[in-house]
Amino acid sequence: MKKLYGQRAYVQSAGVKNDMEVDGFSIAVCREIGIEISRHRSRSFEEMQEWGDDLGQFDLIVALSPASQRQALELTRYHHLEVEYWPILDPTGLGESREAKLSAYRQARDQIRDRMLARFGPPSEDQG
Repeated sequence: MKKLYGQRAYVQSAGVKNDMEVDGFSIAVCREIGIEISRHRSRSFEEMQEWGDDLGQFDLIVALSPASQRQALELTRYHHLEVEYWPILDPTGLGESREAKLSAYRQARDQIRDRMLARFGPPSEDQG
């Protein structure tokens, strides 16, 4: 999101759980398009609230899994914000070889990028 739109929007990565570091295949396929995520850490919705992030300050939550959609809808019952579900391929566990795994991760990466472009429009002129 930041790569395409810069400072046009405040973005926070959150999920149902925060129990793992970023997957090495995700790091590799993002690096291919100039996005560095090796130090990225996702926070759980609960962790965001514990650290003082008010969900009401956001306009939109994009859920990438049915589980995150359910939790987002539950947590936002009392807030006026949209929750969208983007059915993106989950590449974990797909492919036998390294190249097959990378191909699945590229497909998921490209699906996310395509959904962002469709939802938010073309990248900022100094981005992308």
